[in-house]
Amino acid sequence: MPAQRSSMRKLRDILRLKLQSDLSIRQINRSLRISVGLVSKIVKAAQVLGLDWPTVEAMDERCLAELFYPKADTRLADKREVPDWVEVRMELAMPGMTKYVAWEEYAEKYPTRSFGYSQYCYHYSVWIKKQRRSMRQIHIAGEKLFVDYAGQTVAIVNSLTGEIRTAQIFVAVMGASNYTYAEATYTQTLSDWVQSHARCFEFLGGVPQVVVPDNLKSGVTKACNYDPDVNPTYQQMAAHYGVAIIPARPYKPKDKSKAEVGVQIIERWILARIRHMTFFSLAELNQTIKALLEDVNNRVSKHLKGSRKHWFETIDKPNLSPLPMHAYEYTDIKPVNVNIDYHVQYDDHLYSVPHHLVGERIDLHAKFNMIELYFRGNLVANHARQYRYGTTTTPAHMPKEHEIYHKWDKSKLVNWAKNVGPESLNWVETQFHRKSHKEQAFRVCLGMLNLGKKYPHSRLDKACGIANQHKLYRLKQIKDILKSNQDKLHQDSADITSTLPQSHENIRGPQSFH
Repeated sequence: MPAQRSSMRKLRDILRLKLQSDLSIRQINRSLRISVGLVSKIVKAAQVLGLDWPTVEAMDERCLAELFYPKADTRLADKREVPDWVEVRMELAMPGMTKYVAWEEYAEKYPTRSFGYSQYCYHYSVWIKKQRRSMRQIHIAGEKLFVDYAGQTVAIVNSLTGEIRTAQIFVAVMGASNYTYAEATYTQTLSDWVQSHARCFEFLGGVPQVVVPDNLKSGVTKACNYDPDVNPTYQQMAAHYGVAIIPARPYKPKDKSKAEVGVQIIERWILARIRHMTFFSLAELNQTIKALLEDVNNRVSKHLKGSRKHWFETIDKPNLSPLPMHAYEYTDIKPVNVNIDYHVQYDDHLYSVPHHLVGERIDLHAKFNMIELYFRGNLVANHARQYRYGTTTTPAHMPKEHEIYHKWDKSKLVNWAKNVGPESLNWVETQFHRKSHKEQAFRVCLGMLNLGKKYPHSRLDKACGIANQHKLYRLKQIKDILKSNQDKLHQDSADITSTLPQSHENIRGPQSFH
């Protein structure tokens, strides 16, 4: 339409230069600065119509335009009263105001020189577009999935305690078809965020090329316009499904407009409907959302002449990539340092790595039942995941020769503990019973040896006695007892008995109670 209107204004000039002056197409192009293709098209049309310059010169603008563009709107704008579009826009910002009411007021003011309603809307939309300088987005079929959380939450009541917990609503929208997915999770943490994506892909039956999230902390560790840092776990999920993560740019609402509209749809057509309902489990809430979501996607649009599901099945789904053979298993990825004892820690449990990696920084991947350890992208160790305090050591990870273990063995440590006292001996022997490998006990017992250099044997043995009584088997706990002087307050029952007076004038015997 813009090209046709431009050519209608210069149509007579093109025909004059060709039919009267006999200029070439290139010369007309340079003279009028109109594309070669458009000039060529008009010249060919004039030849087909058999026009010459006297005929063209005798025609008015409207007849000439209708001759070359019979389907175009050839009404002359200068015969219509053009509204003050700035004033119209201000009026439309008022509550309850519509374009139709604005047009009626305009038509009453200019009854013979006004646009019809459709032309009024068209010219207004052209003016609005000229006020916007941002790039227009074009959504390609199967390309983008926009994801975000709704602002509203839903209460879930514990049927036993009456405790109320709020559920978050995850929303995803396909760019081309507006096909929408929603589900409830208890949190917006990385685990729920990533697994919501996996369930969304299952719902779609395929994988888009790009996922566009907002700059949510769970998925994006550092926001940036051009190169945001995506969380490694989120990135691993993306690699599993072969999808690219391109977060919305900060302070660029158009980048995530699809997600925001999707959130509005879910809030209006689902959350508003269930606002008076009471839910007692997350599963119950998701079952209700699933049923209402089907209604949302099957609802026929007045503008698109079809439902979201219809357009998804028609244009989006055929262009989705296939799902991988297995769904993604959530993996918590974190960098860790290898301690001097060639172990790394995750959730209060120690896992061994090859001893030559001491001091290195490696990546720990924690799955539901497995711990995997990577150094520079290579798997160097894996262990069954443990959910309790303790240590898991692979014998092959231990050094064949260890200087500190050359000087000490179990018998030497036991003999040293005997010299300290019986409680120390009991504590040391317990360490060897508790540890799965004796080398692990060496480390703790050698720590005890160093305490013997700082504290007298009598104090150390009493501290071990307190630890044995309360089943405290960590070296840190022995240190705490000594630092707080608890061992000085501790007295054996025999000592207490010996310090009590055996006769006193205030002590009465059983005969006093007859």
